[in-house]
Formats: sequence, C-alpha cells, structure tokens
Amino acid sequence: MKDLISIHDLTSLQVEEILSLARDLKQKQRNKEKHEYLWAKSLAMIFEKPSTRTRVSFEIGMWQLGGLAINLDQENIGLGARESIGDVAKTLSRYADGILIRTFEHKKVIDLAKSASVPVINGLSDLLHPCQALTDVFTIREEKGLEGAKKDGKGLKVAYIGDGNNVCHSLMFACAKVGINLTIAVPVGYEPDEEIVKMAFSDAKTAGIQIDILNDPIMAAKNADVIYTDVWTSMGQEAESKKRKADFEKFQINKELVKLAKPDFIFMHCLPAHRGEEVTDEVVDSTNSVVFDQAENRLHVQKAILTMLLR
Repeated sequence: MKDLISIHDLTSLQVEEILSLARDLKQKQRNKEKHEYLWAKSLAMIFEKPSTRTRVSFEIGMWQLGGLAINLDQENIGLGARESIGDVAKTLSRYADGILIRTFEHKKVIDLAKSASVPVINGLSDLLHPCQALTDVFTIREEKGLEGAKKDGKGLKVAYIGDGNNVCHSLMFACAKVGINLTIAVPVGYEPDEEIVKMAFSDAKTAGIQIDILNDPIMAAKNADVIYTDVWTSMGQEAESKKRKADFEKFQINKELVKLAKPDFIFMHCLPAHRGEEVTDEVVDSTNSVVFDQAENRLHVQKAILTMLLR
C-alpha cells in the first residue's frame, strides 16, 4: 500500500486497518492523548479545486500527528502547465514524505503517483473520492453500532440518491470492502461509470453483498437505514446546472421521501450542500442528520490514512 488512489485497490483487511486506526485516533483525541506518530513528517498538498473540509482536515490532521502540511494551489504550482506532472512529483518527493492532490482529471492522480517516490493520496478527482467514502463507512458503522467486533452491516440498507459521480463510485467500492448493502438511485443518463460498476460488482460478489442501481428514488428510500445524497452539479459542471436541476427534480431528499425510510434512519451528505436543491433544510437540520459528525470524521479517518502511509 504505497498510495491511496482508489478503494478498489485496497484489500478488505487494509480497509479494516484504516477504520480501526481511525477509531483509535478519534478516541485519543477525545481523551486529549498525544498521538504524534508523524513527528517531523511532511505532506505537500496540491489543490486544483477549492476546498474546505479536505484542506482543513488534512492540514490540522498532520499537525495533530506531529507533522507539517504545505498548501500548493494551481495558480502557484501550475501542475501540467507551468511544469510537467512528472517533474513536480519527483521534486516534491525530495522535500515531502507524502503528496496529496485534489484535482479534476483522474489521470493526473495516476501520473503523479507513477513519478513520485513517496505516497500519493487522492484527495478527490472527478472519478473518485476515496477519503470521503472511507469516512462514510466509518460513520455508518459508528452511528449504527457496528464498531469493534460487531462489524456485519449486511442487514443495513444504504440508499444513495443523486448523481452517479465520484462520491457514488467510491461509496460502491467502500461498501463492498466492508460488507454493507447499497442501493443507488439516479436519473436516467446519470448512472455511475460502467467500468467502475463492473469493478464494484465484482468486489460486492466477493464480499457477498448486494449493490443495486435504480432510476427510482422512492424504491431506494423504502426501509432505508441510511439516506445519502450529494450535489446535483459538481465543480466544473456549472454550465449544466439548469438542465441538471430539471433532471434531478424528483430526486430531492425532502420530508416526504424520508418518511419511506426507517424511523431511525440517518441522513448523510459529503458537503457542501446546496440547500433547497438536492436536500431541504428540514432534512439536513433534522435530528436524523449526521452530516457534521460525518464531516468531523474526515479528520480521524484521514489521520489514519496518513499514519499508515507515512509512518
């Protein structure tokens, strides 16, 4: 495990090690115990996309682990334009102990990892968002009492309702690795990438769980233990916003839709939320919502990832 590019690349055991370490680190932080496992280690962070949770959680996470994180935005680094990806990777490998990249084109993550001699972490690409999905399954287990020895989530129904995007792709991989059933509901024409689906279905078969892809949000929401959504229009898709709003209109998470879920369902969103579009205020602010617990867990899970890769 040199890099974290896709959850599909990880074994179930490696995923379990990340989640177990995240739980331990979260407890240490709550107890105010020092856990400086990365003393004097460094992380170079490349951001081609704006970021709140990814940047803050990785930067603070490195500091809490005793290390240093440095932010490099596209204006300054000019990845692939001012300087080749290979040259940037080789240079940063001489300075830093690891590289994080948050970008548009997934190929940039692959190319960076090929040329770097230090671990590369995919902080988000248009294809995948592995750190988010690992946090999601960590949060589901935590909220549904599936921690420690009791990890079997096959009885749960997780319903992802929205766009078949990078979050959806990584959530499929993550649920398969930890054994949680997943139902996906997307409008026609917005289904997940076919190659990703093939790989996720293969992982699901190995794990003995079910991944279903539907075009009906009502069927997905029925008896769901978890309802998860993401924005309808991601960064870089702004020109499609008007069409997407029309196409996704029936996929809004509102009080009528969540009535179909189990009474103790939890609502999840990777944030930022476009309130009034993919989800209403009354859902995202309800007692069933765990979106800010989910956001906090980015810190703990990513600290586990950093520790495993850089220690």
